[in-house]
Amino acid sequence: MTGLSAGSLLRVDTGGVAVAAFTARVGGAATGPYAGFNLGRQGDDPAAVFANRRALADAVGADPARAMMLTQVHGAEVRDVTGADVPRPRGLATFDGWPVADGLATSLPGVALIVLAADCLPVLAWRRDGKAVAAAHAGWRGLVAGVLEAAVARLGDPADVGVALGPRIGPCCYPVSDDVRAAFAGRFGADVVRGDAVDLAASARVALVAAGVPSEAIAEYGGCTACTPGRFFSHRASGGVTGRQAGLVMAVTGREATVPAAGAGAVCDHFRGRRPRRRDPDGSLP
Repeated sequence: MTGLSAGSLLRVDTGGVAVAAFTARVGGAATGPYAGFNLGRQGDDPAAVFANRRALADAVGADPARAMMLTQVHGAEVRDVTGADVPRPRGLATFDGWPVADGLATSLPGVALIVLAADCLPVLAWRRDGKAVAAAHAGWRGLVAGVLEAAVARLGDPADVGVALGPRIGPCCYPVSDDVRAAFAGRFGADVVRGDAVDLAASARVALVAAGVPSEAIAEYGGCTACTPGRFFSHRASGGVTGRQAGLVMAVTGREATVPAAGAGAVCDHFRGRRPRRRDPDGSLP
């Protein structure tokens, strides 16, 4: 299947001030272990990846030449996007040379900010007056290092910020080392540690609320990636060879933001005792 299908996008409700969505694996032009709506370059056919990226841009009304991505490194740096960064000659056909960081922020309308993940937590944020947006890739290292606080700080008063947490690996499927659990307990409190695992979404909520974002302004989308590898790409569930889904946000001040509706949410096996076969010693995720 090529292009988007009914389940390819998870629409985020921003109150009409921004376009925001997370992608699923459903639909798309990629094949093999990357089959579906893969938006990452890792091992896949560049033509298929670009076709998928172009389909995403078309679906949300974004100009591919005015989209920004990252070389993600599991850190806490957030890059401000200005008029000097866009348009880019090759746009979303670019596979190398993106800024090295794990977050993007801009006040420019019509610039799509895109982060990729395949178990890590994609996070989208927007000012409720629509004047600025941010996107972050939050793996365990980035969460502990403060990538979400850095992203929110770019948007002004955190009390006026809305946030969406995207598809990510759940504590049902994310056992980590003693050191990682200790880092999470020390940073976010003991409640985010679940047996031998940690909860990325719960940790993100703690970080965001501590940064001043109202709890009721934080929404979650998509569920656990490792529980539903047919619907989402999962690094752990695949043994490390897989594609990437995306989170995208774009300020659209001056016109109402709309994104096609997505299919039903994913179901997580958190209470079914499902455990992954593969354990990374330090809990690293893509």
